[in-house]
Amino acid sequence: MPRALLASTVFIALTSPAFAADLGPLVTPAELDGAEVTVLDIRGDAYDQGHIDGALDAPYGLFRGPADNPGQLVPVEELETTYESLGLSPDEPVVIVSQGANDSDFGAAARVYWTLKSSGFTELSILNGGAQAWVNAGLPVTQDVPEIEPTELDIAWDDTWTADTAEVNEVIAGDRSAALIDARPQAFYEGKQSHGAAARPGTLPGAQNLEYTRFFQPGATAISQPSNVDALLEEFDVTLGEEVVSFCNTGHWAATNWFALSELGGVPNVTLYPGSMVEYAATDGDMLNEPGLIQNLLGQFK
Repeated sequence: MPRALLASTVFIALTSPAFAADLGPLVTPAELDGAEVTVLDIRGDAYDQGHIDGALDAPYGLFRGPADNPGQLVPVEELETTYESLGLSPDEPVVIVSQGANDSDFGAAARVYWTLKSSGFTELSILNGGAQAWVNAGLPVTQDVPEIEPTELDIAWDDTWTADTAEVNEVIAGDRSAALIDARPQAFYEGKQSHGAAARPGTLPGAQNLEYTRFFQPGATAISQPSNVDALLEEFDVTLGEEVVSFCNTGHWAATNWFALSELGGVPNVTLYPGSMVEYAATDGDMLNEPGLIQNLLGQFK
């Protein structure tokens, strides 16, 4: 059944108190240049080579699980400690910046956005095209590191946008109404390729394949606004309001689909299965498109 996102702030030339709140889920470099927001740079080592003035160094790995299950949810107490050390506060606007090297890179920003939103942050945006778009716009970067004043928070996880393995199993068994949407490239969906941490290839029984690349123009690193959401839902036989479970290998590409549908398309009741196929494949659950042993070995060799 359907189920019914800091305290170190970047001052980049404030125009009005409401300006940051009006940014929306996606911002351009021009819109960010002039907003009073916290910029969260999730690129990792690239931060030291140059970043937006005032941006906080918050590597993507802080928001990810262990190597054997990268999509696994980070415990809330760990997230809380991370947010506090970064000086974040849920009632202040945050803009997330990834590298913008390719379309897959967007998934990192979308996964962090989803994590912050599920942690209670309400004013969230992603810099479309990432740090590369900022530089391409001729805007300056610095190697100066801002001083951070830690905060004290009490974070709780809102599972409105989360689907777990037990719930996915309910959908597979027919005990829960939801559309299972696989965000991976077709080779993964067809079981011809699998993630290195996945115990076996294949996809969820009953799943349909909506590649995350569908939301990008060829060669683009900036995501596009879905042009016809109603037609897209109809294509996948999804009734508006029906739960949509977005998954991939580790909840990375799936975060792009979740963001495109939920935040850009305004589709209600879209959830993300964070552990995705790496987590599911470790269970004894049924699999669709799981190849035989020889085909699997040949596929992994290729």
